[in-house]
Amino acid sequence: MTEPAAPGPGGDAPQRPDEPSQAPQAQAPQAPKAPHNPFAPPSAYRSVDRVAPTAVPVPPPPSRSDASAPDTHGAATAGRTTTGPAGPGPTHASAQDAWDPLGALGANRPASPVGGRPDPGRPTVDPTLVAPPVVAGRRRRLATGSVVGLVVLALAAGAFGGVAADRLLDEPSQRASVTLPAASVETDVERAPGSVADIAATVLPSVVSLQVRGGDGVATGSGFVLTEDGYILTNNHVVAGAAEGGDVVVLFADGHESTAELVGRTVDYDLAVVKVEESGLTPLALGDSDGVVVGDPVVAVGAPLGLNGTVTTGIVSALNRPVQAGEAAQTAFINAIQTDAAINPGNSGGPLVNGQGEVVGINSAIAQPPGAMAATGSIGLGFAIPSNQARRTAEQLIADGVATYPVIGVLLDQRYQGEGVQVSTDPQQGQQAVTPDGPADAAGIRPGDVILSIDGRPVTESDELIVAIRAKAPGDAVTLRVRAGGQERDVRVVLDEATSE
Repeated sequence: MTEPAAPGPGGDAPQRPDEPSQAPQAQAPQAPKAPHNPFAPPSAYRSVDRVAPTAVPVPPPPSRSDASAPDTHGAATAGRTTTGPAGPGPTHASAQDAWDPLGALGANRPASPVGGRPDPGRPTVDPTLVAPPVVAGRRRRLATGSVVGLVVLALAAGAFGGVAADRLLDEPSQRASVTLPAASVETDVERAPGSVADIAATVLPSVVSLQVRGGDGVATGSGFVLTEDGYILTNNHVVAGAAEGGDVVVLFADGHESTAELVGRTVDYDLAVVKVEESGLTPLALGDSDGVVVGDPVVAVGAPLGLNGTVTTGIVSALNRPVQAGEAAQTAFINAIQTDAAINPGNSGGPLVNGQGEVVGINSAIAQPPGAMAATGSIGLGFAIPSNQARRTAEQLIADGVATYPVIGVLLDQRYQGEGVQVSTDPQQGQQAVTPDGPADAAGIRPGDVILSIDGRPVTESDELIVAIRAKAPGDAVTLRVRAGGQERDVRVVLDEATSE
């Protein structure tokens, strides 16, 4: 960029490149510069001095025949020297400066030269100014007081016209009749089977909202009917306050409320069952979560932030996500279904259903950006407990009030860095690294061995191995790929069971 030239001595503006050079000459008295006009075209911003009035000899004006006639322009011409030539009629027009204010509205004005020829006695006007001189046939400018008077008159006329029109329209004979077209949508139109509207209509009557009042305050969440005689499935973290004597209130889709009793819960799977003393309820069917594939459309239903009966849609984003839900002292390991359907606080325990309206997951957790200390809302990363796991756990809770989970009988070293996960080399908190006579011990797994995969699925984190085992049932057999002393081998392990808290 080229910096602008500095002003010359005395603060004069630098000469423009497109202006011819001026030879030094005697400075004549200059007329005042034209005032800046912010609305003028670009030419008006040039620093051009106004041209001094042309010095033309002016003969004295003829005397009036009627010396006593009043000078209607005394106020406008006082203190000025007329420069127009003598001629018939009053000479004030030729003497009038085009930029002086006009007289009062209605004052007699002298005629301007006819034919558009310039008056030789009229001052020459700076051509860079915006407004042209007033000549005959052009609209004259009005004084400020006159403009105000016209504006007030126009407003009064407009108000009068509005009142008159309103009164005319008030007459029944003059009022126009307007009829808008009627809606053509039928209220009883059936939605296509499998549409979101059809799924919502099927699922919503069976989804409930829970409110738990305990010593730590009030917790809210969602749930859904498992059986027609009143069993309801939800998350453990929703009803944990009820385990310490809190009250559980269930709000149904039709608006009625009912108190509920905690039947059983499991911290390890973050599931719980409550029961209301009602019958004839409509249960939701639990689908086969093993048949879910990435990309399947799903619908999440629940009461986020207490907004009962909220429906959101999305797809299955991923499967077998290792998720730790809950507090450190009560961590649940979930082999979760990931979805981008909006899940927010309050959705916990609600169903995630497929295109047939079958429950394939129980909404339980959401991811948050790094640094977030609490769940603030959906960012498109929600997680649900697979329905096959929920079915097995719910059946145990209804039958026994407690649930079991499978184990292989080893402790894992969280400090290990490398391929796979490593069995701890030392006891932890008084517990042996490999449980004596446990499933792993019986299969020949020893402290320090590295487990590379389970049933052909590689594992790189401890959580991945834990949730893969928790997804099984006690008594199931799994195949582990184990490396020890530089040698790899496959071992078959039959899972044992442990009772959940």
